[in-house]
Amino acid sequence: MKINVKILRYDPEKDRKAHWEVYPVEAQAGDRVLDVLNHVKWYVDPKLTFRRSCAHGICGSDAMLINGRNRLACKTLLQDVVKPGGTITVEPIRGLRVEKDLLVDMEPFFDAYRAVMPYFVNDEAPPTTERIQSPEAAERMDHGSNCILCACCTTSCPIYWVNGSYLGPAAIVQAHRFIFDTRDRAAEARMQILNQNTGVWRCRTAYNCTEACPRDIPITQLIEEVKRAVMYTQ
Repeated sequence: MKINVKILRYDPEKDRKAHWEVYPVEAQAGDRVLDVLNHVKWYVDPKLTFRRSCAHGICGSDAMLINGRNRLACKTLLQDVVKPGGTITVEPIRGLRVEKDLLVDMEPFFDAYRAVMPYFVNDEAPPTTERIQSPEAAERMDHGSNCILCACCTTSCPIYWVNGSYLGPAAIVQAHRFIFDTRDRAAEARMQILNQNTGVWRCRTAYNCTEACPRDIPITQLIEEVKRAVMYTQ
């Protein structure tokens, strides 16, 4: 089928502001948005810039705004976003500085991730066998383990758009994963971080984050669980 791919382009070396460019593409309904972006880059305009790596929805590097919604280009099928002869729009995710075309500066996002101590902390003497955790306890923290740090949730959050100091949904999900790990011993330290004015109380329960997650993580639910945990420790 023939479609048009409308891409928001920006080259800081020559553009004062971003502008739209449209590319006619011949594609199959089962192709992914990443496939047509690759076609444009490889055969039409090699200067088109975007991130992609594994192309299988695992690395999370190709998060983009596709038809106004945060998605992974490698997981989004054309048949789900465009009809034959129609147009799809592709823009960079919001809330992060655009470096070029669809490429954004991810450092503020990863700064927030690092701020919540996203690693296991336990200074107790290790047992002779594994550190045991019940299946019920593991299930409670399991959702956070599915996060691939694609930033779809954080950059769909209207609070994050207007307040870049907000840690954001992804960072809180990572904190949740360790706060509710019964083997970890740094939950209180993480909750002190989340209790600051850049932390969990910035969430206004818009549900944008949950709707944007390509891994179907119930992000808003996890944020509410963290809010309750922080509240009860005060």
